[in-house]
Amino acid sequence: MTQTKSIFQRPLWVAVFALTAAIAWGWAYPLIKLGYSEFAITADMTGSKMLFAGIRFCLSGLIIMSIASVKKRNFKVRKPTDWWYILLFCMMNTTLHYAFFYFGLSHSEGSRAAILNSLSVFSVVIFACIFFKSDRMTVKKVIGCVVGFAGILSLNLGGTESGQFTWMGDGMIILNALCGASASLLTRGLGKRVDVFVGTGYSLAIGGALLIIPGLLLGGDLPQNTPLGIIYLLLLITISTLGFTLYNKLLTCNPVGKVAIYNSLIPIVGAITSCLCLGETFHFKYMIAGVLAAGGIYIINKS
Repeated sequence: MTQTKSIFQRPLWVAVFALTAAIAWGWAYPLIKLGYSEFAITADMTGSKMLFAGIRFCLSGLIIMSIASVKKRNFKVRKPTDWWYILLFCMMNTTLHYAFFYFGLSHSEGSRAAILNSLSVFSVVIFACIFFKSDRMTVKKVIGCVVGFAGILSLNLGGTESGQFTWMGDGMIILNALCGASASLLTRGLGKRVDVFVGTGYSLAIGGALLIIPGLLLGGDLPQNTPLGIIYLLLLITISTLGFTLYNKLLTCNPVGKVAIYNSLIPIVGAITSCLCLGETFHFKYMIAGVLAAGGIYIINKS
């Protein structure tokens, strides 16, 4: 008797769900910067940035866990020692990942950061081939990664007026991308230790709390509250809830590389929405970088 595939394993729905998550995450770039503006959070307010990020993820995690409770999902962790794995996942998927992201984005243009963050896609492909037998390195993957990395390097072409590498901007976004790639691999193990929907809630709620606490200790606050600022925060919470729920479920049902590859759309959406919503200048090298990054993804994913 043939076993029916889960909806999360059917190629069409894998594409629909993965693209939905990627497009949602792409919108996070301008929304975070708009949120900073509405809450009057400046580049030097480290504690406030951590608090803003922590509130977003903690509330998102609590929403997911509430839905899991209503749906009667199993909250039980397989073994007590598995909590160490879940804590590591919380740190990589949320706390460190988004601490680097929020710091870097406040020191970089949203469009530039979005393209640079495509590094996570190629990192996942390489890491998956190293750690998982189901993901094998091929000539196509090597060529695709080389083309994609060329796109990222092209961001530093041109003069200072079109943006050049900075540790507090680009450096933080690169660390964020590597944390995100590592978390994608850890997601496979998460599903073996706890219900993946519940585990996603744990990672966001605990990871968010681990951002809120140091944010408060560093004197962070939200200096200004406006209705528009609240709307931006609610949209960011929705993006996290939807994006992580779909993405983590897909990762537990499919080879990591096949799912992560759809994240190539994030830099394109992020760059375009940042230029449209924030009035940033779209430099020609952004187009070169975007085309090369998308080309690298296409080469890797081409069947």
